[in-house]
Order: sequence, then structure tokens, then C-alpha cells
Amino acid sequence: MNLFRNLLFWIVLALVGALIAQLLLQDPGYVLVRYRGMEYSMTAVSAVLVLVAVLFVLWLAWTLISLPFRAWRGRRDRQTRARLGGGLDALRLGHYTRAEKLLAQAAQDDATAGAARGLAAEAAFARGDTVAAKAHLDTLADRHAAVRAIGNAELALAEHRPTDALVALDAPAAQPLPPRGLALRAQALAASGQAAQAYGLLGPLRQQQALSETQLSEFETRWAEAALREAGDANVLADRWEQLPKALKADAGVVIAYAERAAALRWEDAAAKSVEQALESRWDERLAASYGTLPIQRLEQRRGNAERWLQAHPSSPALLLTLARLARAQGQWKQAEDYLHRALAQGAGSEAWEEFGHGYTSAGDEARARQSYANALRAARGEAVQELGGRDLRQKIYDQAGIEERDQHGVPRLRE
Repeated sequence: MNLFRNLLFWIVLALVGALIAQLLLQDPGYVLVRYRGMEYSMTAVSAVLVLVAVLFVLWLAWTLISLPFRAWRGRRDRQTRARLGGGLDALRLGHYTRAEKLLAQAAQDDATAGAARGLAAEAAFARGDTVAAKAHLDTLADRHAAVRAIGNAELALAEHRPTDALVALDAPAAQPLPPRGLALRAQALAASGQAAQAYGLLGPLRQQQALSETQLSEFETRWAEAALREAGDANVLADRWEQLPKALKADAGVVIAYAERAAALRWEDAAAKSVEQALESRWDERLAASYGTLPIQRLEQRRGNAERWLQAHPSSPALLLTLARLARAQGQWKQAEDYLHRALAQGAGSEAWEEFGHGYTSAGDEARARQSYANALRAARGEAVQELGGRDLRQKIYDQAGIEERDQHGVPRLRE
């Protein structure tokens, strides 16, 4: 198709040229030029040929005159590309001083100034010279305002100055922010205690593909948790919880954040029910452990739920630890002690030993309390613990099996 179109074009052009030549031959025309008393006359064909010759001579003269300048500009461009490439290689290989020098030289060309200065600042920061890095960024004009803002924001976040990062990114000359700037702004908002606003930027971040889907999912969970913990009152907390997608409402970390904040705001029913609903839909050891640490009452209801869950999860160390905490909170230390022994047998660590210490302290058994606290430290360090006395073989077998003792009729009962 292209060959046919080109052939047709040249045929039409030849016909038009033949028609013009025929018209000129029939009537060659007459051109008269008067200049300072002199007259020059010629045919139109000759005038056209003279004009073409003059234009060719002018073009040739301009080409010869500009040839040294073009050669010099080409040499400069080759040097800039070589410096930029060498600087990138040096930066990647860790030769930061050499990279900074080459990139700073490459930044003298306006075409590469933005990228080269930003990379030079990165090299300076990598070798620990924050002042030099900021100086590189400050030399950028408003033409590269976005590069300057992103570089200053990265430096501020690396030094844990999220407010300064927001100031740099909010510069009017840098608007609208590119995807990288938007991602940094969201991170700065989260780091400065404004996780709800950071969470609100997830939509634009996904739309602009500023981060990978894995990173976005991680930030979504993290910022949702932080936004719930930052809620100033119960109404704000409820609004933020309701706006979360269903999948996040089942995430253990998010549920714990909501429950703990609701408990702190004295919203006890909401705190307990959020954990209960999450555990009913999907079992999670973190949620089971948090159910016993919530600073709320409802001890009898919570213990009843925990005992019901224990029938389905008899070897859950987190649930056994929760039951121990609830029993101790009700003043039933002997039952709490039984749950703690079972929790240890199922793999509970330093938290169970610490709970032992609290229980023995309240019971007035200082020797066992000290031993329990010491075991908590040993367990946290991964060291061997010292076994508590007073536990016969039969009780240890029950602990390992994760079951309760049974009476003579085979009915499970709590040990006295």
C-alpha cells in the first residue's frame, strides 16, 4: 500500500511539473528589476533559476559558517552523555564521590540539569553529606521544581522530619505533584500523625501506579491502623471504621487498633464486639490474645466467650493466656494458674511467665513471683527457663494434651 501511494505521488508530481514546464515554454514571461538606476531584465524561468541559485549559495554559506559551532555543540553533548552515564554507573557501584563529581558536571547542561542534580544530591546523601545534597537541590530553578521538591522531601524523611517534607512538597511551583511526589506526601502525612489523610491518597496512588500493589496493600493496612488509633473521639472513630473495606475489618492488626482505641474512649461494647466478630469469622492468635488485654469490664461475658472458643481451639496458647488474665481479673487465681500452666505447655512464652509473676505477687507468693519474672526475661531472650514446682505428672500430661481434668464420671472440670 505504501509503495502504491508513493508511486502515485511521484506520477502526479511529474504531471504537474510537465504542465508547468509547458506553460513556461509557451509563455516564458518577462521580469524587470530596477535598482538604483540600473535595470535588469530576464525571463521568468531565468529569474526562478537565479533565485534558486542564490538560495543554495546562502544555505551553503550558512552551513560552512555554523559547522564549527555544530561540531562544538556535538562534542559538548557527547561529554554530557558520557558524564551522565559514568555518574550513573559510579552511583550504582557505590563510588559516591566520583558519581557526585560527574553528575554535577553533567548538570551544567540545561537538558540534563534536573536529573543530574537530583542524582548528584542522592550521591552526596549516600556518602553522608546532607549539606552538599541540599546545595545540589537548591541550585535547581523553578523549571525543575518537582525534582527539587522530591529531593528535599526524601532528605527530610530520611532525617525523620516529616513536616519539612510536607513543606517542600507543598511548594506552588512543584504542583501538580508527579507520582513519586504523591507517594512521598502520603508517607510524610502518615509519619506526622495524619494517617487518615495518607489513607485518603491511596486512590490517586493506585490510579497513577505510584507504588506496587504489594506496597499499596501494606500501606493501606498500616495507615488504616494508624488512622484508627489517631481518632480523637468516638464519632470520628466510628466514621473511619465504617469507611474501611470489609477485608480490612477482618485484618487482625486493624481490628486490634480499633478495639484498643474504642476501649480507650470508653466504648466497651464496640471494642469487645469487634474482636468477637473477627474471631467468629476467622481465628487469629493475635486477636485471641488481645481479647484478654482490652482495658474494659464485661469480664463474665468475655470469659464465657473465651471458654466457648476453647472447645474449638483447646491448644491455643493465646486463648489460654486470655482466660488466665480474665480469671485473675475476677479474683480466681487458682483457675488462672491452671490456664497459665496449660498455656506454657502449648508454647506460650514470656507473656505467660509475666502473668504468673503478677498472679503470684497478688497472692503473696514472692519467691514464685520473682522466679516467674526471671523466667519471663529468660524466655524473651530465648534462654532456658526454670520450671515451677508443685505440678505432678498427671497434671503435666493434661497440660500437654490441652485438656481439662475429668471427674469420676468423665465430665471435664477445672482443677481446684
